[in-house]
Amino acid sequence: MKKIIALLLVIILALSGALLSGCNKQLVDLTYSYEYAIIGLPNGETVEGKVSSWTDFEDGDQLQVRIDGKTYLVHSSNVVLISN
Repeated sequence: MKKIIALLLVIILALSGALLSGCNKQLVDLTYSYEYAIIGLPNGETVEGKVSSWTDFEDGDQLQVRIDGKTYLVHSSNVVLISN
């Protein structure tokens, strides 16, 4: 019985370490729709507005966000996507 409890504790600690780490992954992420974005441009300007579409790329940290007919390709650290 003690071995089972010890094994369960090891599993729980391993999972909690993975869940509490600084990674940006979620086990279940159901939010894929964003209505508004704020984008910081390299020249210091800020663009914000209603998002007509957005795409993230599997192999990098870039996002393509379309606001008011313009498409912006930005690093994920320079954009805030907002969902209501």
